[in-house]
Amino acid sequence: MAVTAGSDPPVEAGRGQLLSHLRSVLPGLAGALRQVGNVILEDPAWASRATIVELGERSGTSPATVTRFCRSLGLAGYTELRVGIATDIGRADQAGWEVGIGADVLPTDPLDRVLRTLLAVDLQAMHETAAGLDLRTVEKVIEALVGARRVDMYGVGGSAAVLEDIQMRMHRIGLACWTWSDVHAGLMSAALLGPGDVAIALTHSGRSTETVDMLSQARSSGATTVAITNFSTSPIADVAEHLLCTSVRETSYRSGEMSARHSQFLVLDLLYLGVAQRTHERATETWTRAGEAVAPHRMPYEQRSRRGEQADNARGGA
Repeated sequence: MAVTAGSDPPVEAGRGQLLSHLRSVLPGLAGALRQVGNVILEDPAWASRATIVELGERSGTSPATVTRFCRSLGLAGYTELRVGIATDIGRADQAGWEVGIGADVLPTDPLDRVLRTLLAVDLQAMHETAAGLDLRTVEKVIEALVGARRVDMYGVGGSAAVLEDIQMRMHRIGLACWTWSDVHAGLMSAALLGPGDVAIALTHSGRSTETVDMLSQARSSGATTVAITNFSTSPIADVAEHLLCTSVRETSYRSGEMSARHSQFLVLDLLYLGVAQRTHERATETWTRAGEAVAPHRMPYEQRSRRGEQADNARGGA
């Protein structure tokens, strides 16, 4: 999902985005509403068939609370909620997914099942992320990047590792780009930004205080601010002008941050390729120059083959 921060776009039940939107906003819902959402996510197939009374009973709430839950998602009522859930299930079936797949990888599961589950979960997350992206918002971010004097990117922990990869590629196509994971260094850099600069924050939870603080400083300095997160109601949304949301669920032995990598790369790659398209001549020139600079450090194939033969001979002589 991609939205301009501060907006709360209604869910379009017929487009198969309801469950991913629900996962995104769930942490920001009030207690009783969150109970309804949890029941739906635990068993979407049951929820798509349940009456409003049954859903209220299973969630320990009431039909009135379920109605408020529907309105909190931008839905007209309970019928639209059931249609949205059924549409998501239909999309999953058509794509060969299980809606709840990956909820658990059991200690006794054979490795081939673990592999299939891993593949299905990551592919589904990428497809749901792509389906939820508002390309108009993505276009605005790309336009800001193309015209930027410099770009700061903020993330801590695993998010920083993801950003370091995209930073290297952005540099290679001629975009002045830096990644900051130390909050002190990041705050100093953010304080030196201004209008025309762009700041991008990556945080799966949207609650990493260091990342929120760095992006907040960048916004105070006048930079265009962008956040990439899995939760549209998280604190990072309050300091981002543009919000790009992934759609990822946690699995056993994989935290949300670990599961999010492929979807995060999908969003960042889209930004990267969009910039490369719009700066084609510059990108081609800088890409070539960068490649020529590292070419002498790549071992020729013939030399690798000789080294392999020498190693084999040495082992044979031993």
